[in-house]
Amino acid sequence: MKQLTPEIVLSAYASGVFPMAESADTPTLFWVDPERRGILPLQGFHVPKRLARTVRSDRFDVWVNRAFQDVVRGCAEPTPERPSTWINEEIFRLFVDLFERGAAHSVECWRGGELVGGLYGVSLGGAFFGESMFSRERDASKVALVHLVARMIAGEYTLLDTQFVTSHLSGFGAIEVPRTVYHRLLGQALSVQGNFLKLPAHIPGAMALQSITQTS
Repeated sequence: MKQLTPEIVLSAYASGVFPMAESADTPTLFWVDPERRGILPLQGFHVPKRLARTVRSDRFDVWVNRAFQDVVRGCAEPTPERPSTWINEEIFRLFVDLFERGAAHSVECWRGGELVGGLYGVSLGGAFFGESMFSRERDASKVALVHLVARMIAGEYTLLDTQFVTSHLSGFGAIEVPRTVYHRLLGQALSVQGNFLKLPAHIPGAMALQSITQTS
């Protein structure tokens, strides 16, 4: 069986499909193209007041791309709410390769020198495909999401793909759209070039909130 390459994975994302595994223990992947796709509109992104205070307080030291592999491993950790994961070793290998090519990024929350939450995903054109997030402390993944959206707005992205909509994401304004609508939005996003690193690798929470507020 031909081994998947980062180039094949990027081509799949550009076609509107993404890889998953049945579980962390299975060696193979399958491709997913949902009839209804989760997206998080950047215009009007909603930050709840309590969370905004947490972001502004800089309780977490937020960086990008300092510990990509650790973020993926963190996302693969079982939790009471999610006892199993779809992130297997093949997913891990592929995404590390994508990161080393500059096509995948992580947003990380640190406290006291420890990684306590974050998220990762794929950047292609003006689209960011959010893969997974994790928290070891309350609000860590939510703060990472706020910083991701601020970075996307500053970098002139047009599409944040969340794959599916969870209760966690719906509080920020995530919605489902039909596959045909998603593919149209994806085509528009791929026609532009977002810059994930337009902002410095580390910014304070107040700057992230300002970036979001300016486009709300």
